Amino acid sequence: MGISQFIKDKAMELGFSACGIAEVAKAGSEEAYFDQWIAEGYHAGMKYMENHREIRLNPDGLVEGAKSVISVALNYYPKVLRNPAEPYISYYAYGEDYHGVVKDKLRQLWKAITEHHPSNNEARVFTDSAPLLERYWAWKAGLGWIGKNTNLIIPGKGSFFFLGEIVTTLVVDTYDSPKKNHCGSCIRCLDACPTGALEGPKRLNARKCISYLTIEHRGEIPVEQAVLLGNRVYGCDTCQAVCPWNRFAMPTAVAAFHPTPSLLSLKKDDFKALSREDYNRIFAHSAVKRAKYEGLLRTIQYLKD
Repeated sequence: MGISQFIKDKAMELGFSACGIAEVAKAGSEEAYFDQWIAEGYHAGMKYMENHREIRLNPDGLVEGAKSVISVALNYYPKVLRNPAEPYISYYAYGEDYHGVVKDKLRQLWKAITEHHPSNNEARVFTDSAPLLERYWAWKAGLGWIGKNTNLIIPGKGSFFFLGEIVTTLVVDTYDSPKKNHCGSCIRCLDACPTGALEGPKRLNARKCISYLTIEHRGEIPVEQAVLLGNRVYGCDTCQAVCPWNRFAMPTAVAAFHPTPSLLSLKKDDFKALSREDYNRIFAHSAVKRAKYEGLLRTIQYLKD
């Protein structure tokens, strides 16, 4: 068995839903798109996106002499959903913070690789934790394609996945090819976006995006977007929920991503009365902490009585 197949088999064994390997090279096809996105201010207050441009376009800057990007996807689609009549929390934040979970599995994968293929190769593991174009590398590694909603869509599985990478100096025997885009003429995500943040295929304006505004944005939410929040207090999955490819979504088998009873039972009145102690207790290990207590309170105030 070649090293590439071993890596993919081991990734599946560890619970990943997809794995592919891309050869390191400058992400030339993304350069113009990324530069325009920044120039138009679509990154809103995420000024860190302006940093480390060259590294974003070439992961050789993360691991000197990098030859391969091993890209993986880990399913987070919940097995139990919150009551849709209650305040909405994005599915990705139902369980434990994904950073530790994904990185731990990536470290296990790299350990297995080095045991199977002893060498002096260098490697670093990432998941939404470095200036790396994750969806681009997932596409390059053949996991799926980047949809009009800017999410990576895995054929037959959908888009409710965390992405992770091992950037390494290891050279493998076989590299994968990018997947063809199968969005076709569908524009359901563009039509469904509550605030019109998807201004065109793959043109996401974070200044209007509910996920950005309720998670990353600090300060008050502009009134023109605030009136369109509905019952959303953390994130928004609308552009994924309407995607036909997500009819294939299956509940995650990763226990760490299963929602806690306290999160499932939270009602509107609980949110409105949320103390800092409640927040720390309920969201102690959750990605919801990204919004911070003050940010969550700010958004809660927009809930209609």
